[in-house]
Amino acid sequence: MSGTDGEAWVLTLVQAAVLGIVQGITEFLPISSTAHLYLVPWLLGWPEHSLAFDVGLHMGTLVAVTAVFWRDLLDLALAAVREGMRTSRGRLAWGIAAGTVPAALAGLILEDVVEEVLRSPLVMAASLAVLGVVLWQVDRRAARGRRLDQVGFADVVYVGFAQMLALVPGVSRSGITMTAGLLEGLEREAAARISFLLSFPVILGAGVLKLPDIGGGAGDPAFWTGVLTSSVTGFLAIRYLLAYLRRGSYSVFAAYRVGLAVLVVLSYALGYRGS
Repeated sequence: MSGTDGEAWVLTLVQAAVLGIVQGITEFLPISSTAHLYLVPWLLGWPEHSLAFDVGLHMGTLVAVTAVFWRDLLDLALAAVREGMRTSRGRLAWGIAAGTVPAALAGLILEDVVEEVLRSPLVMAASLAVLGVVLWQVDRRAARGRRLDQVGFADVVYVGFAQMLALVPGVSRSGITMTAGLLEGLEREAAARISFLLSFPVILGAGVLKLPDIGGGAGDPAFWTGVLTSSVTGFLAIRYLLAYLRRGSYSVFAAYRVGLAVLVVLSYALGYRGS
């Protein structure tokens, strides 16, 4: 970073906007937001962003998933209270609630260990590649045909349990939940919808827990740049994926994951880091 304070200030906002776009896209596509938010600055030689900014990025994706699914979320909340387990909507609602618990507990217990032990480019590259291959194989071979209204309580809890694996950087919360949904015989779009609905309580809970980390960071224009760009791109990413999966497959995302893993390994081996 060089030049006048004004030039540095603009670059800071540009970095914030880029990271917000990265977060919004990768949080909902099955390609790992955690890996991208680490690898993009690593490859470009940017400094690590603050915890406050990280909270802002997740606030943005929470806005995105709420904007797309607010009617569904409200309907499910009402169904949980009024219908209990008697209807498919009620079972889906309680399944989402129960399926959130394992990932929340695992995150509280293991987050520090994961941050200290597993956050490295090679671990992320391995996770990206392995789940990419798994997603590709499951998408090709798993039986499909079950719609969202045919999903049972146990199905959603099973997908919720799979979220625990997303603690490993590079696995991807959306990637592992969509893979689990496909293994349950769901249609591609239904698997994505389950993944998105499960993301709401997870992102909300993580955001609430990290609110104290914001401190004075909310007064920084870069913070709100990240919130805005992650919310807009997150909204578009959800809409795009749901439309795409009505006809397309997950293979393009699997191929991207493997390609990114190869790029990271080569960059690491050659000692490259942007500056």
